[in-house]
Amino acid sequence: MKMMCITSLKRIALIGLYVLVCLTPSTYAEEPSEQTQFLRSVFAYDVPDAKTLWLNKNIKQDIKKILRHDYAGLRIRYWQEGPRTLWVLNEIGKYKPITVGVVINESAIEQLNVLTYRESHGWEVKHDFFTKQFIGARLPKLNKLDRQIDGISGATLSVRALKKLARLALYLDKSVTTQ
Repeated sequence: MKMMCITSLKRIALIGLYVLVCLTPSTYAEEPSEQTQFLRSVFAYDVPDAKTLWLNKNIKQDIKKILRHDYAGLRIRYWQEGPRTLWVLNEIGKYKPITVGVVINESAIEQLNVLTYRESHGWEVKHDFFTKQFIGARLPKLNKLDRQIDGISGATLSVRALKKLARLALYLDKSVTTQ
């Protein structure tokens, strides 16, 4: 009899704990990710459904020319509203990936934002004074932007990564808008 009461009390305590943990509103609500915030800001909270660009052999070869290494994925997600596309892409700086959001409108960069910077050096590429250089850039040739992008002393690899991602986004935009 005593054993049965203890077991019942344990069950009641566990159920009570479950109710407290699972059914209580969280005081630690997660902040939207940098990507989600960027999407909302670009599309004024009316974010279109994500689309998928499947990478065929030719596209993969062109991407390899731009990045100077193979691209591991089979597809790339993007968002499109009319002639405007948004790409969230990653490239290694020195050791770690840099996540960048690029908005292309009518074959030119409208906006380029560093969403997540993971390196210990070169973080200056996150700032507007650097990213504004990309606005209006086009890709008349596969491996060249139509303008010079000034580097940042001590951030050479991060600057290269952003230039690659800008070229890649322009190339990918051309791939989906000329289909």
